[in-house]
Amino acid sequence: METALPRWITVNDRMQRGYCYQLIHLPGQNFDPLFLPELTPAEMLKLGVFGGCYMTDCRAEFPRDWFARARLSPGRADPDCNHFGVLAGQPLAQWRSKGWVHPDDPRGWFQWYCRYFMGRRHPDDGRQIARWRAFARHRRQVERNCEPGDPFCRPRQRQALLQWAYDSRMI
Repeated sequence: METALPRWITVNDRMQRGYCYQLIHLPGQNFDPLFLPELTPAEMLKLGVFGGCYMTDCRAEFPRDWFARARLSPGRADPDCNHFGVLAGQPLAQWRSKGWVHPDDPRGWFQWYCRYFMGRRHPDDGRQIARWRAFARHRRQVERNCEPGDPFCRPRQRQALLQWAYDSRMI
């Protein structure tokens, strides 16, 4: 990918047509000090998140290497594509009904994170970072209720943590 900044990205996929945004930082750099994800988007896709059905039609927007070893499902969400072998989370329609999805990121938090990681900064960043920080409560629940490194203890919660860029494999 080019590294000259700023740089404009135009999105044309199933969920967005003609959406443009600007990258103002290099990938993985200049994050808000309150936002310290433990996994990159590429690591998340390689581990297996969202049943593998996330971002299957928008690969052109992101680096090709993110998808080289991604665990993807061509159709519906497949629990076997997820690291912990279970589905975790709610359908996108439910996220929309609760007002959790910003119109600029119609796929939700992970789309926001992928674009943030690539260098986009957006007025919704503060809200999304606050949501990410609030999700840490699930980490504390796994730590309190599971033996360290036991992947069979609370697998749905561990999978959900992976989907929020928390590395729950060794908790």
